[in-house]
Amino acid sequence: MKKIMRIFILRLFTFFALFFSVQFQGYAQVTLAKVFGDNMVLQRGIKIPVWGKSVPGVHINVTLGEIRVKAIANRQGEWKVFFPAFKAGGPYTLSISESGRPGSGVELQGILIGDVWLASGQSNMEWSVQQAKDAVNEIAKADFPKIRLFQVEHVKKLSPQQDVAGGKWKICNPENVAQFSAVAYFFAKKIHIDQGVPIGIIQSTWGGTPVEAWTSREKLLSSPITKAKTVANDTLAERHFVKDSLDQARSWDILYHPYQNADKIIPQPHYNDSGWPVIEMPKLIKDFGIGPYEGMIWMRKKIILPEAFSKADLTLYIGRPDVNYSLYLNGTEICKTVWNTNPGQHYTIPAKILKKGENTVTLRLAMLWGIGGLNPPADEMYITNGKARISLAGTWKYQKDLEPAMAKNRNYQYYPSLLFNSMINPLVPYGIKGFLWYQGEANDTAAYNYRKLFPMLIKDWRERWKQGDLPFLYVQLPNFKQTQPLPSESEWAELREAQALALSLPNTAMACTIDIGEADNIHPGNKQEVGRRLALAADQLVYKQDNIASGPSLKSFSKNGSRMRIRFTDTGGGLKSKDAKALTGFAIAGKDRHFHWAEAKIEGNEVVVYSEKVPQPVAVRYAWADHPLCNLVNSEGLPANPFRTDNWKGITQK
Repeated sequence: MKKIMRIFILRLFTFFALFFSVQFQGYAQVTLAKVFGDNMVLQRGIKIPVWGKSVPGVHINVTLGEIRVKAIANRQGEWKVFFPAFKAGGPYTLSISESGRPGSGVELQGILIGDVWLASGQSNMEWSVQQAKDAVNEIAKADFPKIRLFQVEHVKKLSPQQDVAGGKWKICNPENVAQFSAVAYFFAKKIHIDQGVPIGIIQSTWGGTPVEAWTSREKLLSSPITKAKTVANDTLAERHFVKDSLDQARSWDILYHPYQNADKIIPQPHYNDSGWPVIEMPKLIKDFGIGPYEGMIWMRKKIILPEAFSKADLTLYIGRPDVNYSLYLNGTEICKTVWNTNPGQHYTIPAKILKKGENTVTLRLAMLWGIGGLNPPADEMYITNGKARISLAGTWKYQKDLEPAMAKNRNYQYYPSLLFNSMINPLVPYGIKGFLWYQGEANDTAAYNYRKLFPMLIKDWRERWKQGDLPFLYVQLPNFKQTQPLPSESEWAELREAQALALSLPNTAMACTIDIGEADNIHPGNKQEVGRRLALAADQLVYKQDNIASGPSLKSFSKNGSRMRIRFTDTGGGLKSKDAKALTGFAIAGKDRHFHWAEAKIEGNEVVVYSEKVPQPVAVRYAWADHPLCNLVNSEGLPANPFRTDNWKGITQK
């Protein structure tokens, strides 16, 4: 009997110990969603939502400045409060505590009230300040303590999440701005200066991702375009993500760590490359003639240096790499795993490793995501003593499969709704002023569908935030790829058209960037101007300033004999040619639908377009190409938006 009593008392003691432990831990667990933190910006002029978790039934006290509000945690332990609208200002302290449990709460410092913008999209929105044009100078000047930056961590999930994986609000200074979105930063800087209020940017981006990844499952299921692919997600489980992550880790290990001292063996001058294929460089992997390839390719080239070149340090310019590379000369490592985003692609070659006569240049190039190699022009590949140059373009030897193949990654971040679940849904309903969006490259082959998918995302996000038709500002794709000698069809032109059509939605604005892209760089460096143009749109649409925020846009057109007259909006003080030369970028077609380059002349706020090859024109196109040569601008120097007057079936319309 005594033994039974001892067991009973022990179990009773254990029960109460566990009970009080759980209660204590529960009270100590009052938390805020991770999007809240020290130095954050909260949205002015609206009821301010604040939410978190605690123990079910617990009374929560939340204080912002001198305003206190209360809530009760529901059965799931979730609580939410709304503060009345605040004016811009601060700093404030936000305090959260549980009734009857002093010392159990959370306190956040340095909070400002201002305007918060959510910046999202793929790599051109993700592209950091340190990767932008004039990065060193821009970073040094980035001292704006009333601009605050928050980056949402990359994560993908199969179901909508209630919290982001992580992130921290940071004050904008040279230390913190370097890795932040360049477009969002340059936008924030101009708006902060123009409006004189604190600006918060929440960056939720992931390079290479399509619009479907950022849209909710419910919305995607409502469209026949995306329903089947969305349902296919139901076969996925977290274990698939784990395997993909392990495969990616293996691939990155290969990228950064050459296999079995390959970097000590292959670059040596005496290495036998007699059986290697040859290729003319610069060239990209897609032009090697070997089909799709993911992995490391080694390249070697013999160059002859005159005696004058072998007595002093030289400078080697590698040109325009497409992804990642390592460089060796005569077996000596010059640089290792340098990305194409590096501000400079040139290196000092010490005289002590040079030889009179034959020298061996070796490259280890990463071929990833279907891209890789060296971009033109050839004249940017050379070695110099400061007076003369020796070209590195021309014939190189190359070999693949000298190192293990990289795993075939599934890149689940591209899958429908998975980024919405983990990187957008957890931010709802954080008070914001509006959205910034730069995406579309990943949808170019299905540009016609983007007409439906992009507005679907805009509506989806607005419905989630329940702040009405929140301003949605976005960037139209820039000029990219090679210029074509004759008018032709273009996936990128069709994607730009789909983007422009979204302007039919209320409270939207588009920044045209058709003049600041780069033919051989999908990530053009001039992010300053992209941010400025988005800010111009915000100044007009959101802050109601009387400014010119867009370049000329097609208003109407008419036929007058052999000529077409195009009328424009947003002309400002008038139309003009950007370079003071004849207008370029216009093409004209008759009933045969065959386009010819056209003459174009400005007459007031109209452009007259014609060609002697088309006596009976029916359609005009402007800047309708991947990389058009076009120069029509308004008095503010903003480029005319690409357009077409026809509605003929394009190459992406199925």
